Amino acid sequence: QVQLVESGGGLVQAGGSLRLSCAASGRTFSSYVMGWFRQAPGKEREFVAGISWSGGSTYYADSVEGRFTISRDNAKNTVYLQMNSLKSEDTAVYYCHADPHVDTVVRGTGDYWGQGTQVTVSS
Repeated sequence: QVQLVESGGGLVQAGGSLRLSCAASGRTFSSYVMGWFRQAPGKEREFVAGISWSGGSTYYADSVEGRFTISRDNAKNTVYLQMNSLKSEDTAVYYCHADPHVDTVVRGTGDYWGQGTQVTVSS
């Protein structure tokens, strides 16, 4: 079992940057594929980015490709989401997600979620 705690959200102007962090509990962090999702008001939760167990493979939604970078530090049990060139449409609550399987993380059907961190981009 793993517990996830996100941090790093906030208010930023369009074109700016933020880095989100997700700290995981437990000693088996490296056995989990990690992902970031977001949910804007009135919209369904959507996949943003994912990263494999060792960090060797990454996956991105088309809407963030080239602007966002996901990374992980298994020694610190932490996954990051570097967000650059932010747009107003990136405004959402961002959630961290974990599962042992890539397909489950990308679909967002795993059991482990953080509580979310708010990102607001002002235009």
